[in-house]
Amino acid sequence: MPLHLYLKTYYKEHRKHGSNDRKLISALCYSYFRLGFAAKNIPLEERVLMGFFLCQHSPSDLLQFFKPEWNAAINKTPEKKFAVLNLDSKIFPFKDELSNEIDFEKFNISFLKQPKLFIRIRPGYENSVPAKLQAANITYEVISQSCITLPNASKVNNVIEMDKEAVIQDFNSQRVGELIRLMIGDQQATINVWDCCAASGGKSIMAYDINPAIQLTVSDKRESILKNLRLRFEKAGIKNYSSFTADLATENHRPAIQKFDLIIADVPCTGSGTWSRTPEQLYHFNQKQIKKYSHLQKQIIKNAMPYLKPAGYFLYITCSVFKKENEDVVSFIKDNFEMNMIVMEALKGYEMAADTMFAALLKAP
Repeated sequence: MPLHLYLKTYYKEHRKHGSNDRKLISALCYSYFRLGFAAKNIPLEERVLMGFFLCQHSPSDLLQFFKPEWNAAINKTPEKKFAVLNLDSKIFPFKDELSNEIDFEKFNISFLKQPKLFIRIRPGYENSVPAKLQAANITYEVISQSCITLPNASKVNNVIEMDKEAVIQDFNSQRVGELIRLMIGDQQATINVWDCCAASGGKSIMAYDINPAIQLTVSDKRESILKNLRLRFEKAGIKNYSSFTADLATENHRPAIQKFDLIIADVPCTGSGTWSRTPEQLYHFNQKQIKKYSHLQKQIIKNAMPYLKPAGYFLYITCSVFKKENEDVVSFIKDNFEMNMIVMEALKGYEMAADTMFAALLKAP
């Protein structure tokens, strides 16, 4: 169970905890997991306090009571705090597995900080969404005309019609739209687009917003996912699309349209680029999963690629930092399907307090 769901259930069952109690308990739990593989052999209470000290930036009554000497050093840099603790800073122990462009030191330290909340404003609402936030006294920072960032605790659902006016979408997930735009942005003719691992549909809605004239097809392995997707598309005003259930790890799939101009493959992965949001996943991660996901990704690509038109585009996306899921899979695509590379990039989240992703756009001969 994800930690945020576990805590939600815990607070529901233990109503004695007030608002400040819940905030502190959550901070202590997340700080514990944000240490990742560092200090794993240290007793639990000491590890909790270590994590809390490393993640906090202002003096705390809790630290003052238990560790006043740490509280006095609360404003130091993470590197100096590790020195105060006399602790190895190897939070993320899989350095040798990283994609080529990832800066290990910056990525390693990024686990001590919760990423920001990002929103993509949909076309036509660029003025009304900021106006609603201002009226509700919700602070935000403008990244671009369509991208804003807010504090994670912001209650935007009460202010903005989500999916209609804006979508919650990480900064680097929004940047993937730049690659989609390369293919479909200025096209007037009907373009067939297949989002073959659609999940919550964020990339599909973004593709539609870039060019509403696309003929969109979405698929995923579970009908329940597509049911939720239909509800989201209804809010987003997307009506002209088709959907079908498909497990692309097998060959049991037949899209209604036989060939596509663009296939978006936002494939299942370790999710390692998002672990700053869910640090419990880093703490419990088994390195063997990397190879497992790499194999799954290649199977999905192998089964999706026959539906790409000649000279069509294939957009490969992960939210992973591991080379076996990223560059190695792209090499597999190039070697087995004679695809030409258009652009390949690790989208580094630690530079923006965002998720880290990987994207590669390839073109068929």
